[in-house]
Amino acid sequence: MEEEASGLANPLPLGLIALAFATALIGSSFARFLAPLPMAGIGLIVAASLCLGGVVQILAGIWTFGRHAGMGDLGRYNTLAATIFTAYGGFLLALGTLFLLPTFGTAAAFGTGAIAGTINHILALFFLCWAITCGVLLLAALKSSSGLTLVMGLLFLSYLCLFVGELVNAFLPILIIGGIFGMICALVAWYSALGWLLRSTGSPLHLPFGEWTAPYAPPRGYGSEPAV
Repeated sequence: MEEEASGLANPLPLGLIALAFATALIGSSFARFLAPLPMAGIGLIVAASLCLGGVVQILAGIWTFGRHAGMGDLGRYNTLAATIFTAYGGFLLALGTLFLLPTFGTAAAFGTGAIAGTINHILALFFLCWAITCGVLLLAALKSSSGLTLVMGLLFLSYLCLFVGELVNAFLPILIIGGIFGMICALVAWYSALGWLLRSTGSPLHLPFGEWTAPYAPPRGYGSEPAV
């Protein structure tokens, strides 16, 4: 059994849940869903980014990187998931810290009289860099499960819309569209996490979330669960 060889539990559900939780709150904030006040939305972003979204995803990513250490070709199937979790966790930590800057009095980095447009453009650059990263990860995920590919595709569209919205000085309709894409991405990630949990626990209930579409047959582990 793969779990006996690695000695570690499957970290994929944890990483997907953390991704979904943070993305749902950030998406809800920008979509003005149940958080119409800007300050309340910023509070959601900071909490989601620094705690569950940032720290937990980095831990899940490191856990995934080390899960198949010394197991040869078996480890390559976890490289993509580990990269996604660790990279997104780091991005969320940086995003949460950015929103905390005014709170801790370090907003002087923007200038005491910084106009809102300058801050919008800073966020736009932030979101552009992550959208490009999501595009790279999306291309890498095309030969993985359809569930992970869909998560990365929606995440890419979400941050691309947030980039465009902030670039044109917080144009609300585009920001709302980006937030909605983020909320849908979170739902898909939660669904995929549940599918992995059901397979890992040997539940008779199975949720279809896409098998590996690579031309080679991936190693199997956890009963019927494919290794990632």
